[in-house]
Amino acid sequence: MSAERPVGMRPIALDAAGGDRGLAPNVEGAVQAARVGVPVLLVGPRVALHAELGKHAGSSSLPLTVVDAPDVIGMDEHASDVRSRTGASINVCTRLVKEGQAAAVVSMGHSGATMASALLTLGRLRGVDRPAILTHLPSKKGFVTLLDVGANADVKPQYLAQWARLATVYLRVVEDQADPTVGLLSIGEEDHKGSALVLEAHALLRELDGRGIRFHGNVEGRDIFQGTTDIVVTDGFTGNVVLKLAEGEAKVLFGWVREALGGSLRTKLGALLVRGALRGLAERMDPSTYGASILLGVRGLAFIGHGSADARAVKNALLRASRAHEARLLERLETALVSPS
Repeated sequence: MSAERPVGMRPIALDAAGGDRGLAPNVEGAVQAARVGVPVLLVGPRVALHAELGKHAGSSSLPLTVVDAPDVIGMDEHASDVRSRTGASINVCTRLVKEGQAAAVVSMGHSGATMASALLTLGRLRGVDRPAILTHLPSKKGFVTLLDVGANADVKPQYLAQWARLATVYLRVVEDQADPTVGLLSIGEEDHKGSALVLEAHALLRELDGRGIRFHGNVEGRDIFQGTTDIVVTDGFTGNVVLKLAEGEAKVLFGWVREALGGSLRTKLGALLVRGALRGLAERMDPSTYGASILLGVRGLAFIGHGSADARAVKNALLRASRAHEARLLERLETALVSPS
């Protein structure tokens, strides 16, 4: 992709002050994205951002613009603060999207504040009761799409049905999956197993089968990483537990592998032989590969990343946001909700 900004391409608003690591990884990731043609609005303290940009050779010729935001909502502050702190970087970002000056917002900062700001500023899509956070997890067949992973701990059956439709459109538009399948997370594959919520949601999803979604049925926890379905829907409490469990287990497993391969001269030699394969495996399991999770259901494109994100994660989040905008994801979601097919 050309490093020149395509005519008519709107930039992505990046909450450059958000996250655990400060400005450095956000600016570096923005520079990397700009080098492959994605224009970025760096939102945060103007002077500090210009100083950070100055550390990157050639950044002055890239499609990067600094937008001043004197305030930032810290990771240990309350999400409700977005209502009163209009100068906070995340609020400036969502206003840029609302006003049409940015195509999407990306933040590695306070996830609750990002959700609150997106909802307050952008509002919900018609037909959506509650937005959901959609993420990707590595699976045997590539990756599996999981939602909700934290936006809604308490849900109603119709929320799950709405999210299944939204996720189906997302995969079709952004990931080029023609006919993704949907699974409902439960404690058994049988239709009659699960909580009252799952049983009611199952009935709704079955009714939608062939009318906007392709419903597989119930799936169990083990099916997620087998890739039994392309999409798995669940409540935000359960989804967040699954996400954190997967990330934590991956770190532990790789720790065990390193210990096993570093125990003796023989295993160290073996480690050299499998180093390439392990590097590829680590790439698949690294959250930064996917960059950020999209908040589906708001009237605008909003992506939420890890507070500990590095420059690679920021870059990939910006690329994903740009791809979603270019594919007209928002318009297609609106159409699907009004007239599913």
